[in-house]
Amino acid sequence: MKLKLCPYEDTCQTKTDNCWENTMTETHAKPVIENKFWIVEQNGTKFATLRRDEENRFVLSNESGIKIYNNKKSLTDQFGKDFFVAKIVQESTNAEPNEVHGFSTSATPHNAMYDIKRKLPLFTKSSDSKSLYCAGYYVIKFDKGWVKSFCPKLITLQRYKYQGPFKSEIEMKQVLANVSK
Repeated sequence: MKLKLCPYEDTCQTKTDNCWENTMTETHAKPVIENKFWIVEQNGTKFATLRRDEENRFVLSNESGIKIYNNKKSLTDQFGKDFFVAKIVQESTNAEPNEVHGFSTSATPHNAMYDIKRKLPLFTKSSDSKSLYCAGYYVIKFDKGWVKSFCPKLITLQRYKYQGPFKSEIEMKQVLANVSK
């Protein structure tokens, strides 16, 4: 069964500003699975999904129904030549990493310092905070056993046995596997 998105698509003589066909000017298909599945956005909002079926046809589905296009050209004829051109927004690569003395942090660090005695990279989460956090990954032995932790509070490490800091989660997991035996 083939449903149409616009109920007056075949019989409409004059298109109005509210017409479905005239409002589709800013419609783009963003690939989810390359050459198989797309999210169709209209003016930045999800409008429909598009998939390629077993017979290489394009099936457009939304809450109004399903429309089948026999080929890519029929889609671009209706939605424009830029329909399959996804806008790629590149994330900024010059963002400052959240690190203290080479160890990752869970938040933007303030008041970074290094505890020489305990060999711990310390920071606060705001400039006027008094709570100290330890940058990096740790394994901490609580009453019920060893657990992994990322940027625990300094007071936690003062109260419990721990190992760390580790620069990566992989290092921490290796140590956790060894101490949990």
